[in-house]
Amino acid sequence: MKCGLLNGGRHVIRVEGLAKVYAGGVVGVDAVSFDLPEGKTLALIGPSGCGKTTTLRMLNRLAEPTRGHIWIDGKSILDQDPIQVRRRMGYVLQGGGLFPHWTAARNIALVPALLDWDRTRIDHRVSELLELVDLPRDEFRDRYPAEMSGGQRQRVAIARALAADPPIVLWDEPFSALDPVTRKQLQKEFLRLKQKLGKTMVIVTHDLAEAFLLADQILLLRDGEVTQCGSPEEIRDHPANDFVREFVEAERPGS
Repeated sequence: MKCGLLNGGRHVIRVEGLAKVYAGGVVGVDAVSFDLPEGKTLALIGPSGCGKTTTLRMLNRLAEPTRGHIWIDGKSILDQDPIQVRRRMGYVLQGGGLFPHWTAARNIALVPALLDWDRTRIDHRVSELLELVDLPRDEFRDRYPAEMSGGQRQRVAIARALAADPPIVLWDEPFSALDPVTRKQLQKEFLRLKQKLGKTMVIVTHDLAEAFLLADQILLLRDGEVTQCGSPEEIRDHPANDFVREFVEAERPGS
C-alpha cells in the first residue's frame, strides 16, 4: 500500500519498500512506501511500537534501513553522506532536545555554524527566527533552556530546525510532552508556519485528532506495516479495515 501524490505536483520525498529488521529477525518496519509532494505534510500514526518513529528516523538516516529506497528530489539518500543528509533536513524532537548549557541563540545557530556561515549572517538568522516563533529576541536569545517554559523551549527547537532554511522538516512527537493549553498553542503555530513557509514535512504523533488537524496525508501503521494511507477525510470516512475503524472510533470525542 502506498500513499500517492496529492493533486499531482512534484514529489519531494519518495519511499519504496522501506524496512527495518533488528537483531534476531525482529521486524520494526516492513515495506513502507509513500510519495510526499512539495509543501505537504504527512502524519505517521499508530499504536505504540508500530514503527512510526523508526520510519521517521530512516528518512534522515538516524536509523539505517535494512532494505528499501528513499529518494529526496529524485536522488537516493542511501548513496549520500548521512551527515550531509541530516544537515539538509530540519528535525524537531519530543521535548525539544536543546543543549542545556547553550543559550537559545547558540542552540538555534547549531547547523548554520556547522555549515560555516559567518557570524553576522548567523546573528541575523537567529534574531529573525526568534521573532518568527514569537519569542522576542532581546528577551530570549541569551536565555538557557532551564530559564524557559516547556512551550518556549519547543519554540526554540522549532527555530533550530528551521535555521538553515531546509526544504524538509521532520517532527518526532513534538507536542506530546506539553500541557494541553501549550499543545494547542503550538499546533496553531505549526499551522501558521506551514502556511507561511511551505515546507515539506513529516510528523510523528500518537494523537489522531492532531494528525487530522496538521496533516494533508496520514499513514497509519500497525506492527510495522501500513494499514491505510490517505487524506484525513479518507481515513475518517472510508476506513480500510476493522483496525482502522476501531482506531478512528477510539479517538472520537466521548468514546
